[in-house]
Amino acid sequence: MAAPGKKDYYEILGVGREASADEIKKAYRTLTRKYHPDANPGDKEAEAKYKEINEAHEVLSDPQKRAQYDQFGYVGDVPPDGFGGFGGQTFTQEDIGDLFGDLFGGFGGSRRRSANPNAPRRGADLEASVRLTLEEAYRGVKRKLEIPRLDTCRHCGGSGAEPGSNVTVCQTCHGSGQVTQAVNTPFGQMRQTATCPTCRGKGKTVDKVCTECHGQGRVKRTASVEVKIPAGVDNGTRLRVSSKGEAGINGGPSGDLFILTEVMPDARFTRRGDDLNTTVEISFPQAALGCDVKVGTFDGMEKLEIPAGTQAGSKLRIRGRGMPRLKGKGSGDMNILVKIKVPRTLTAKERELLKELAKEEGTETA
Repeated sequence: MAAPGKKDYYEILGVGREASADEIKKAYRTLTRKYHPDANPGDKEAEAKYKEINEAHEVLSDPQKRAQYDQFGYVGDVPPDGFGGFGGQTFTQEDIGDLFGDLFGGFGGSRRRSANPNAPRRGADLEASVRLTLEEAYRGVKRKLEIPRLDTCRHCGGSGAEPGSNVTVCQTCHGSGQVTQAVNTPFGQMRQTATCPTCRGKGKTVDKVCTECHGQGRVKRTASVEVKIPAGVDNGTRLRVSSKGEAGINGGPSGDLFILTEVMPDARFTRRGDDLNTTVEISFPQAALGCDVKVGTFDGMEKLEIPAGTQAGSKLRIRGRGMPRLKGKGSGDMNILVKIKVPRTLTAKERELLKELAKEEGTETA
């Protein structure tokens, strides 16, 4: 169970804490289809639920993030509400490491040091969904998406400083981005490390912050991104578009954009893996004597030979007329279910002929 104030990602996806990666993926696909904004236009609760589902999937589908979440109840450098410390004091994850380092001298004589706040950091990955028709999934398409993301501030170039202002090393933390103070606990005096209040963890100060990004170095923008959806995608296919996520920090690389595809049902065909299924109706004489019929495919009409004596419910196949294989060469097959059409009304001649046939077969009719 998650601690108070923290989200329970397992509960959000409706899976147990021992759920496998496949179970998490299956639950995620089911819930995204149910709460997708396109399926719930104007429903703010569904939109909020959809965001929670994506947040939970992002953590639980990543082994490293899931391990951190299972151990600490959060993911990232700083927990949402900190760890409850001794005597009401709040400690971050690094504070806990410092506590144990002070008590036991660390593991193997070494202790983890804070990362350089001025070091380049990679931007966050983003995810968007794309709805396709089955034919679009068959052919592959290009889509232009509007992606809200954090981009490098053009005004200051990502420095956070107004052009022309002076940038200096923070005199409070001396560039480390953190300050350490002694804390009295029942175990004695221990050190607490916290984000520097002067530079807010940046390790530097400026005379005047950027008027566009207010010192953050990044601004929220909606970017138009054209993505290529390859032929053969299916429901839940996850595509990676390199460097189209959020901008990095301190000159770090951008994150990636992941596209989740949703393929809508088709009136003509049903899909099973890489195969397409359809039906064809023929008359009793055609089934008995054999014939050639035309079957529709995404690339036009295809000739299909019906052997003499074909029974209702028989399945025939046209090889290579299914979906393109996303991973591999070639395509699946087109599977055709044969149905025999029985006329509701008969002409006098048709009735007479059928009676003759029945007499020949020795079967009784009305």
